[in-house]
Amino acid sequence: MSIAERKLEEKQEMHKRILNGARKVFLEKGYEQASMRSIANEINYSPGSLYFYFKDKSEIFQELHKEGFQLLLNQLKVLDKVADPFERLKAEGRVFIQFAQDNKDYYNLMFIVDEPAKSAQSGGFQIAQEAINHLMNVVKECQEKGRFKNMDTEDLTFMILSAMHGICALFCKDRTSSFINKTNEELMQNGYECFVALLEKS
Repeated sequence: MSIAERKLEEKQEMHKRILNGARKVFLEKGYEQASMRSIANEINYSPGSLYFYFKDKSEIFQELHKEGFQLLLNQLKVLDKVADPFERLKAEGRVFIQFAQDNKDYYNLMFIVDEPAKSAQSGGFQIAQEAINHLMNVVKECQEKGRFKNMDTEDLTFMILSAMHGICALFCKDRTSSFINKTNEELMQNGYECFVALLEKS
């Protein structure tokens, strides 16, 4: 390995280390209370050195947000080969819920930790819109095949996303303890299948 290749590898490793530390800090402190210093302290690094990698905490948050949505999108797009749009829609919901189970930290950052207005206005969350558009396009295809007649596409997409997010948010924030007869996984899976049953009647 050449010196240049070694330096690049070290830079990539440090970049990853910063993001991993920042993810923990944002989840523990929230966006407003997190700082470059607290992120540096988390990984035992000098605060000033972080600026060689990121200009501020907003850029770090955007990078984490982008990583999470890219991971989710990659999993959803695997289902593009499913010909029947309604079967694809149902499968995407299951993938969405499984994503929250497998990637609780990412899910909290993507959907629950308050998004900084500055970042949202600068277009830093465009990939989140891409994920929503992906879902909306599947809903449109369902409507073209005769499903969900006389329903507004955006309203229906919002309702479907809200239902899936509600299931995931209750899990991620540990708000399922009132349901003592089922495990978290059973509640999420069975609850979603109940929602699917309602969609099938539409």
